[in-house]
Amino acid sequence: MKRRIPLRKRMLVRLLIASVLIAVCSVAATAWLAVETTTRALREEQGQDLADDMRILARLSGYAATHPDWKGVDATVRTLAASTGRRIALTTADRTLIADSARKGTSLPLGAAATVDPLHTDTYTESGAQLDGIDPRAVGPYRLTAKERTRTDAIAAEQQKCYHRYGVETRIERSPSGRPVILTPDGTPASDHPSFDCGYGDLGVPTTTEQKALDTLTQGADTCLQQHGLHLDGPLYLMLNPSGRSPQSRYVIAKFAEADDAKALKTAQICADDALRAQLDPYVAPVAELYLGGDDTTPPRFDMSPANKAKIVGAAGLVLAVTVAVTAVVATRLVRPLRALTAAAQQPPDMHVRVPVTTRDETGILAEAFNDLTERRERLEAQRKAMVSDIAHELRSPLTNIRGWLEVTRDGVVDPDPALLASLHEEALVLQRIIDDLQDLAAADAGTLRLHREPVRAGDLLDQVAAAHRVAADASGVTVRTDADGAPWLDADPVRMRQALGNLVSNALRHTPADGTVTLTARRAGDEVVFTVTDNGAGIAPEDLPHVFDRFWRAEKSRSRRTGGSGLGLPIVRHLVAAHGGMAVAASEPGAGATFTLRLPAVPAPRGSEV
Repeated sequence: MKRRIPLRKRMLVRLLIASVLIAVCSVAATAWLAVETTTRALREEQGQDLADDMRILARLSGYAATHPDWKGVDATVRTLAASTGRRIALTTADRTLIADSARKGTSLPLGAAATVDPLHTDTYTESGAQLDGIDPRAVGPYRLTAKERTRTDAIAAEQQKCYHRYGVETRIERSPSGRPVILTPDGTPASDHPSFDCGYGDLGVPTTTEQKALDTLTQGADTCLQQHGLHLDGPLYLMLNPSGRSPQSRYVIAKFAEADDAKALKTAQICADDALRAQLDPYVAPVAELYLGGDDTTPPRFDMSPANKAKIVGAAGLVLAVTVAVTAVVATRLVRPLRALTAAAQQPPDMHVRVPVTTRDETGILAEAFNDLTERRERLEAQRKAMVSDIAHELRSPLTNIRGWLEVTRDGVVDPDPALLASLHEEALVLQRIIDDLQDLAAADAGTLRLHREPVRAGDLLDQVAAAHRVAADASGVTVRTDADGAPWLDADPVRMRQALGNLVSNALRHTPADGTVTLTARRAGDEVVFTVTDNGAGIAPEDLPHVFDRFWRAEKSRSRRTGGSGLGLPIVRHLVAAHGGMAVAASEPGAGATFTLRLPAVPAPRGSEV
């Protein structure tokens, strides 16, 4: 049966998919290269780089957080403009110019890029800025004195030694207020490791400067809370952030969080933030508007830089390399099975080389077909060798007998009496039967087996075959029975059909013990006539059953005439039945006999025939 190849496994489809993928990759790479190169060139030439904008904003926000006004910012603005190639201008809320990197008299851009306000920052991403919207570099009254720095540095150094004894590597960083902070290698505060008792609480205690600022902050937050009708039974405290970067109202929030009052909690947070902004306001620069633009000193131009040229060459080379690689891989996968088939086909015929099946496409099916052909050729070669040996054996025995008796007769040792002549005649008949069987098989193989078809009644065939073997059956003590169910007819050569059924009956008589029974039946089964020849002999072993129709095959390997014939009878049966458009099968159970079944096309009974 022709095997259907799935659509996705077909070689043509795979070649088309590979071509489409290469084309799509080439187009995508070209489009990406054009967009990337153009975008990068425009960004470089026009100065649209977000990283530079963020760096400018971070520097100016830090300046505002550490200075009470904008005096002296001109140097910072010019330095940033020179390093980024951008025009940088700072103005007040009413667009009064504070500083500008452009030439005097140059008009400002239409809109401000950002607002620089260290107390309400929402763009600066320094750690801590997003917690309360306050730049962490704005410390104001929380900045430590030189004496306090010396004392806290000493405490931090001792605690670092303590952590080192516990096997914890740490480093010391200084916060904007000047307070040292002990951090682990992953950047987390060492105080997050409570299992190590290194006295971190000493480092976390506010200094005199910090405590004074915290007291002022507490009063401001308490005043705000009282304005909202919130009261506490005891004094109000604020805790310093463990990182030392800015004070946080954690105690305030904790007091109201215990009451499970979301509104009060939100109000407390707002009051704490407002109080902190009011406390830091005198120490930071006023709110300013930031304007960014291109550098007017350099005329705009669009030129492909060496880097972009290198990208174009590199991308083109990459696309070419990928195309060649994909083509090589696909071609190799397609050609590899063909090369294996070619190499296998060039091997000597007696090696029977097989090729591995690595794909499920046309080449895979071709490889399977090649392997099947190799296996069939190997089996045929083995059968041919066995057949030559079996033919020689079958012909040698009668020829040896005939030659031997003729030689002793020629030498006068024995007289050519009737018994000797009958024996020689019997051996000649054996040779004739073997030759006739071989001729029949050769004619069947060549397709020249002649059939003289005519309407034949199945029951008549059974009766004729049974009558022809009655004498041999009686001599063996075996009973032959016939049973024709109805009157089925078939279009067949009666001589050849009697030969086929006769071979089955002869084989059954040979393997049926005395007092046994051989039964011949015929019946109509749909559009077929089914013949069966059943005996109650020893049966056929399961491992021998598939070989009963092989030429010269015999279960008894000594090939003695006492236990069997030449091994050509059953193969002739199969070929004769196949020539009539039918099939022959064998079934058996050891110890329960064997049943041979012939199935042939049935025909209607001829008009006027007797039922």
